[in-house]
Amino acid sequence: MTCRLTLPATTQHDWSRRGAATALVAATLIAGCASDPAQLLPGRSRAEVLQQLGAPTAVYPLSPGERLQYARAPAGTEVSNVDLDATGQVVSVRQELDERLFSATIRPGAWRVADVLRTYGQPMEISRVSSFDGVIWSWRYKAINAPRLLHIYIDPQGGVDHYSVGDDLMRERMVW
Repeated sequence: MTCRLTLPATTQHDWSRRGAATALVAATLIAGCASDPAQLLPGRSRAEVLQQLGAPTAVYPLSPGERLQYARAPAGTEVSNVDLDATGQVVSVRQELDERLFSATIRPGAWRVADVLRTYGQPMEISRVSSFDGVIWSWRYKAINAPRLLHIYIDPQGGVDHYSVGDDLMRERMVW
């Protein structure tokens, strides 16, 4: 996401009529850009991250360092992980809910619940089906602006059995 604020050419009369509304829209757009984790550059300090993005939705220890997680769940479609090194400097920022990353990231048979949470955060929904002995955690995401769902199947021992993706048909029926 690239944030750029372009206001139309206006006259003094236009500003007096729409000044407050225009200022509010501009402030909202600028705030939205400031809160976009993708705009962070490597090397920023933890304090700078917190100042720019606010409090994370979760914090996880990494070896070495820590992960600040910014999830826009349950209705949102992004989970951004900001990884810090042992000195508290940003080393990477990644939006995890990207279908192109799932097969390289999710490790059935090796991952546990803690790995799922550290990568994707809290699911938007936890459900069960009769054909699987365990629970299914689900997250919303977008693939080329199409609403999709990631489902991770967790066995009774807390291990990841497998995952699947599918269309988010409920969102298509919603009228915003």
